[in-house]
Formats: sequence, C-alpha cells, structure tokens
Amino acid sequence: MTRVLIVDDQTLVRQGIRSLLELADGIDVVGEAGDGVEALERIDALAPDVVLLDLRMPRLDGIGVLEALARRDGASAPPCLILTTFDDDAAVLAGMRAGAKGYLLKDVSLDQLTDAIAALAQGRTMITPALTERVMRGLRSFGSDPGGFETPEGLTERETEVLRLMAGGYSNKEIAGALDVAEGTVKNHVSSVLSKLGVRDRTRAVLKAVDLGLL
Repeated sequence: MTRVLIVDDQTLVRQGIRSLLELADGIDVVGEAGDGVEALERIDALAPDVVLLDLRMPRLDGIGVLEALARRDGASAPPCLILTTFDDDAAVLAGMRAGAKGYLLKDVSLDQLTDAIAALAQGRTMITPALTERVMRGLRSFGSDPGGFETPEGLTERETEVLRLMAGGYSNKEIAGALDVAEGTVKNHVSSVLSKLGVRDRTRAVLKAVDLGLL
C-alpha cells in the first residue's frame, strides 16, 4: 500500500483528489495539508511514501517545500510529484531543479496519476518527452544547471544502456532484470553515470544526457 499526502491550498481540490485516489487499489491517502508549512509538519508526522505537491500556496510554496526537503537526510524526504493547474515552463524548471521527481497537470486521468504515484514510490521519476524538452529549453534560457553542461567523460556501452533505461523510468531492479545482471552491478553503473555526467541524481542525469545528445 502506497501512503500518499495531498498538499494543496484549495480544500475542494484536495477533497477531489482524495475521492479519486480512494477509488484506486494500492493507495492510502494518509493526510492533507493546505500550505507548505503544514506540509512539512505532516510529512514528519505521517511519513508518506509519496507527496502530491501544489506549487502556488500561501506561507510556503511548493518550491520552498522541495528545498526544505532537499536539506534533510534522504531517508526522511519522500519523493514529491508536482501537481498543478499552471502549465508554466519556469515553474516546471524551478520544481525539477529543487528536487521534484515528477510533474503533472491536474487535468490528468486517474490512471495517469496512479501510474505516476507508483513510479515515484518505486524510486523512479515521471519525465515525459514533452516535459524534458521544456525543461531543457528552460535551462538554456535561464542558465545552465549548477553542474554545468560540459561534455562528460565518455560513458561505456553498458553505462549508456543503463542511462537509456533510467530515462524510461525503470528502477535499478527492473534494469537488472532487463540486462540480466545483479542489482548491485546496476547501482554501480548508475553511480558511475552520475559521476561522469557531474550530477547528483537520476533526473538531472537524464536531462543532461538529452541536452548532450546522448539519448
């Protein structure tokens, strides 16, 4: 059962999302929060597996929540899925830079939402090709990521295979199954890919690889 926290400043929106998710198998909505400050308190108290996070909120917005979570021990910071009505390139860019693991507009179907929740709960990301293009366009417009976009040390053939599967949202376990290798071997390849690309997480690795033409 995946434990989900809904964070949105509009009560009707929170109730609507909760009502939909209650129709889905394998999801337990453990709580709600109306702003970023309350969200951080609820995350501490409820330890959700996934947080559905609105961007535009009073007191502390979604970006503020992501930045606060990024400063914590990774074990206590659940993956966050940005869920918003705003189709805003700058907001997408800011959210992904701040550590969001996915981004969806609120007009998505229940199946799309539950698939995204499952992906984040399994340690994957939700980066659609359209979103990747928008984020990369934003990086070019607003300046490169702190890690830079210089050409990285060459990836091996196997590391490139792993990177392609990472871009598809596959977990280490799934990659291991696809390549018929041990999961520990995949973890080593992923670490090597992140190091060579000069990034700190899988999301940035995929974005940088797209920009460099590696994918």
